[in-house]
Amino acid sequence: MSATANPHRPRVYVNDVAPRDGLQNEATFVPTPAKIALIDALSKTGLAKIEATSFVSPKAIPALADAAEVMRGINRVPGVVYTALIPNVRGAERALECGVDEFNLVMSCSETHNLTNLRMTRAQSQASLGEVIAQAKGAGVPVNVSLSCVFGCPMEGDVAEAEVMRLADAFLAAGATGITLCDTTGMAYPTQVAAVCAEYRKHFPVADLTLHVHDTRGMALANVMAAANAGVRRFDASLGGLGGCPYAPGASGNACTEDMVHMLDLIGFDTGIDLPALIAAAKTLPGLIGHDTPSQMAKAGPRLQLHPVPASFAETRARAEARAA
Repeated sequence: MSATANPHRPRVYVNDVAPRDGLQNEATFVPTPAKIALIDALSKTGLAKIEATSFVSPKAIPALADAAEVMRGINRVPGVVYTALIPNVRGAERALECGVDEFNLVMSCSETHNLTNLRMTRAQSQASLGEVIAQAKGAGVPVNVSLSCVFGCPMEGDVAEAEVMRLADAFLAAGATGITLCDTTGMAYPTQVAAVCAEYRKHFPVADLTLHVHDTRGMALANVMAAANAGVRRFDASLGGLGGCPYAPGASGNACTEDMVHMLDLIGFDTGIDLPALIAAAKTLPGLIGHDTPSQMAKAGPRLQLHPVPASFAETRARAEARAA
C-alpha cells in the first residue's frame, strides 16, 4: 500500500462488499466476532470503503441479524468509509444509532426484477427510498443509490439506457451523492459498460459513479478494465469473489477484490491497497463459510510470486552443461 498517491498512476477507489453482499448469500452463519475480525482485517488493507452490513429485517436475512453489534464492534480506521445497505426508514433509524458513515440504497431498473427482489414496483421503491434520503439528509449522512440490472435483467432482457439515466437523475435530485451502476446478474460486456458509463458521465459530470459487476459469465475483470479505461474511478468488489443474486439462476459472485486489485495495479492504476494483506484476508474465508472461493490470488498469488526450483535442478543443469561441452 502506497503511503502517498502516485501522480503518474490514476487513483482508483475500491469498496469491498463481502461483509454484506457476500455473507448474506452464505448458508453458514458467520459469528459476530468473526465478522468484526474480517472487517477489521479489511480496514488495514487500504480500501476506500467497506460495506459492513445491512439493516434489513433479521427475519428477511438472518445472516446479517447482528448488524448493530457488528457496527458497534469494529475498529474504525480513519479515512475508511463504513457503509451499510438501508432498505427503509426503520433500517435507517437503526443505522443512525450505530453511526454508519454512509447509506447505500438499492432498487432495480427492471420492474420485474424489482417486484421479484423487493416486492415493490419501481415507483413504490422510489417513494420509499426518497423518505430514507430525506432522513439521511436531516442527519447529515451521505447516500449512495445502487441501481440493479443496469446492464440487463434476467427476466426482461436489455434495460433501456434512458431509464437508467432517469432513475439516476431522480435520486441525485432527491439528494443522493452518488450512484452505483450494478451488473447484478453478470450480463454486462465491456463495450456496453464503457458506453453506459460514458453516458452517465455526460449527464452527471460531478456526481460520484461506482461500478458493481458480477463474474457470472467470466467478464467481470474485462468490464472493470473497460470502465477504468473509460474514466471510472470507483469500483465495488467482494473479497474472495463472494456474492450472487438469488433471482438469477447460475449468477455467481461479485468481481473478486484481490483479483481486481492485482489487475488494476498491473495495468497502471494506483489502488492504494496492500495486496498481500488483502490476499491474507481472503485466505481466511473458507474457514468462515465452509467452502472454497473463486479467488485466483488466494490460490496462485500475484504474478511475480516466485517458487523454488525443483530439488533436481542442479543435477539437470549439470547434465545439460556436460552435453554442451
